[in-house]
Amino acid sequence: MHLAAQLLFSRSVSNKSPKKISSEDEEYDPFWRSSENGGQQVHQCPSAGSDSCHQGDGQIGNGCPLLQPRAINPERLKDFGEDEFLEKDVKTCEVTVTGRTETQLSNTLNMTEHKTNQTLGMCSGQIQFEDISVAAFKISNGIQKTPCTEQQRKGVILASDNNFSKAMAHHATELHIPIFIIVPTNTSPDKVKTCREYGAMVITYGSTVQDSRSHAKKLATENGYLYLQEEDSAPYLAGLGTMGLEVYEQVNKLDAVILPAGGECNLLAGAAAPIKHLNPGITVIGVEPENYPTLQQSLELGQPPADLACTSHRLYGELVNASFGSNAFQITKKLIDKVVTVKVEDILLAILRLIEYEKAIVDAEGAIGLAAVVAGKLPELKGKRVVIALCSGNIDIPLLHQCLDRALVVDNRLCKFSIQLTDCAGDLAKLLEILAREEVQVLNITQERAFITSDIFTVKVTCVIKVRDRMQGAQLQRTLSDRYATFTWLDQ
Repeated sequence: MHLAAQLLFSRSVSNKSPKKISSEDEEYDPFWRSSENGGQQVHQCPSAGSDSCHQGDGQIGNGCPLLQPRAINPERLKDFGEDEFLEKDVKTCEVTVTGRTETQLSNTLNMTEHKTNQTLGMCSGQIQFEDISVAAFKISNGIQKTPCTEQQRKGVILASDNNFSKAMAHHATELHIPIFIIVPTNTSPDKVKTCREYGAMVITYGSTVQDSRSHAKKLATENGYLYLQEEDSAPYLAGLGTMGLEVYEQVNKLDAVILPAGGECNLLAGAAAPIKHLNPGITVIGVEPENYPTLQQSLELGQPPADLACTSHRLYGELVNASFGSNAFQITKKLIDKVVTVKVEDILLAILRLIEYEKAIVDAEGAIGLAAVVAGKLPELKGKRVVIALCSGNIDIPLLHQCLDRALVVDNRLCKFSIQLTDCAGDLAKLLEILAREEVQVLNITQERAFITSDIFTVKVTCVIKVRDRMQGAQLQRTLSDRYATFTWLDQ
């Protein structure tokens, strides 16, 4: 979404004079400033007497398209930004990606009399519902259709080992923009492999994300790359806010939305803004890990904790990143109805349930919303129309295997027990016969002799089995305990 903010949206109209374009062909381009009318921009009012229209230098009224948009030849855009190709009458609006949080998407008009234009709770920067609508419109047909300035030839660079790096690698490659990603040396090989397969140049540097960011900024300065990072600015939050619009437009009579919270609450804040603007009655709930309740602590303090640094957690990932900004925090504080926490066992069960019932592979961030429901933390939503955001599916295959095994244990479907038998093949064969009769899947059997001192002719047999459900496991426990006095069911 940072990358999308750097792009110029325009359209070429063939066989038509710019002044003869019909209203159906007009496109609203907030980055365009016409030199006609003495440098003044003329906006077409939706209706007579509307106070939302304005005529002034470089000022754009929300929802007011230009009367006379100019057609730009796409072939000229390859060198866009050089004066000799611009005919001295085109001005571009530069959007700073990593600048100060004072960046504003809204216009600078005095909107005090425009009662329907409500500010959605920003601090130093302002984000309006119209801003998110514009962002959604601009990416509706895919950002690969948007031509770039000459930064496209130089490339972009970022330092991230999370989902942001994968997304940027994908979109930059689609746009034929060189992209360089700096990651810490301990980054998962699977993440590095994925970014490289998308077409990014991945460089490992430093032991922490902070080290990688410092190196990326240095390379950006030395080589003229555009440095990108996830930030707390209004344009970035507006891009994330389009998810809230998607949910609201697709689900009728919506009662509640459950989103991941945690250390980085940008998505929670961005999506909540349009939902609460369109219908304040919709409940917005954030969910975070119980052992990393960063957002809950911040809400209690009234500000993000200053003593928490970025933390790397293999399972939780960005959920325990404590670097969220003041803008996202203030929106969250104003608009979120409830924040709940869940245990790691609840998250593992949610990952398992999604694979079994929805055939959806998600990581902890994507599954944490369902985890709150699985754990019974939201009983008030029973019978309600609820949307749960499965917003992240970037999980490594080895980690996924670990999560599924642990989830099966938590779900009492992967079980372990031990029995002391006489050290002869006949007793072990009888035990296996019982397990086969109970239709239990045997995954592993180990025999231990040296540490059994009570009887030299005794062997301790430990079995790892898989059962269909808790009921089958309970039935097996009764059968084995009745037959073997030394039977021990090993709990989690």
